Amino acid sequence: MGLLTFSINVTLDGCVDHQEGVADDETHAHFTRLMDDSGAMLWGRTTYEMMESSWPQIARGDVDAPPAMQAWAHKLESKPKYVVSSTRTDFPWTNSHHLVGDLRTSVQELKDRTPRGVLVGSGTLATELDRLNLIDEYKFLVHPMIAGHGPTLFQGGLPGTRRLDLISAEPLGNGAVAMHYRRAD
Repeated sequence: MGLLTFSINVTLDGCVDHQEGVADDETHAHFTRLMDDSGAMLWGRTTYEMMESSWPQIARGDVDAPPAMQAWAHKLESKPKYVVSSTRTDFPWTNSHHLVGDLRTSVQELKDRTPRGVLVGSGTLATELDRLNLIDEYKFLVHPMIAGHGPTLFQGGLPGTRRLDLISAEPLGNGAVAMHYRRAD
């Protein structure tokens, strides 16, 4: 069974707005390494649609992009992508699959059949998965800024405090810090 890892960009004040943060080659290389280490991606519909709106075009070469973004786009193209959605059923992007049924059961089954693990990159979905005690690890890229707005990490709240063990903390040259935690409880 693989681990379910929640990974996202976050500012010091907890903002997870995709337009905030340092979006440079080092950041893209960091997330490419995380994706390389996982067996699949898991997103909610909103995140899927945001990703679908740009990354396939970069992978095809329709949009000019720096090498680190191109590497991310090419690897993302071939990575299995699972989407949780109650409002959309058609996901035409290469290797995209609709995850259906009971959320706890379908995500646990995905973890069971993905030994290299599943990387979750949707804040709202991650909150629900955390409420179901399905998230095993957290890999946050903490950016050196205060956004002063939302959405924020676990904005919908959790039923209780999560105790975590620090696995590693790696500063990047751009001032961000890659934080890796595992659930302690």
